[in-house]
This record gives sequence, structure tokens and C-alpha cells, in this order.
Amino acid sequence: MKRVALFPGSFDPFTKGHEDIVLRGLVLFDEIIVAIGYNSQKDHRYFKIDFMIEKIQETFSKYPQISVITYSELTAELARKQNANYLLRGLRNTTDFEYENSISQVNRYLNSQLESVFLITSPPFAAINSSIIREVHRYGGDVSPLLPYKL
Repeated sequence: MKRVALFPGSFDPFTKGHEDIVLRGLVLFDEIIVAIGYNSQKDHRYFKIDFMIEKIQETFSKYPQISVITYSELTAELARKQNANYLLRGLRNTTDFEYENSISQVNRYLNSQLESVFLITSPPFAAINSSIIREVHRYGGDVSPLLPYKL
């Protein structure tokens, strides 16, 4: 059976930390689907979805087993539609664990075939988060060392 993992997130923007999780996930999974979701908690995105799709596809252009999609539905339902039995998630700290654990429980309730797999963030990327990158970029700071692509 093919091991397909969904890597869901808003990816606004997609960071080197995200890239690291996907590449490390390739050791565990046959296929990884990076799924950019429309977060109902956010009014608007800083980086446009089409731009981010293009940049993520560029980042993984040498990896045919990695694809990028967008979605606007329950992650558990998307996983079912994509024949993904795994959710791939990265954890930077205990706060991430608490948040991801709750989401994992709900996803498992909604889709009993769905298993969440958590990878601990590699130390060089532990301090990176999309909110900080957006703020630095908004005020003209150089975020290029934090992203796997050029803006």
C-alpha cells in the first residue's frame, strides 16, 4: 500500500522549516502532498496563494513525489479524498505539541484511518515561524535566509 502523507498548513509563507519537514518526511512516505489551506481564522493572506504554490513547486521541482494543492474544507476530509492515511506535522516546541495534539485528536475522530506523524523541527529552524517572517518582510528586513526560494 502506498504511504501518502498530507502536509497541511497556511504556508504564509512556506519556510525553510517547512521544507526540512517535507524532505525528512520523504524517508517515511512514498508521496507527500503539501496542502495550502484557507484558514478561517485569518482574514487575508500576506503572500498570495498562487505565488506560494509557484514557490513551493519550484522548491521541490526535483521531487516528483511531492505535489502542492490548495483546499478549503476539513483536513480529515481532504485526506480521505487524496487517499492520504497520514498527516505530516512539524513540532518546534511544547506549545506546538499542545496545539497539534488537539487537532490530531479531532482529525482522527473525523477520519479513523488518519494517523498524525510528528517530526521535531531541526535545531537550525526551531525559531522560524511564518508570523515573524511576515513582520520582518513587511518592514523591509531580509528574510531570504529563512526561505528556500527567492522572493
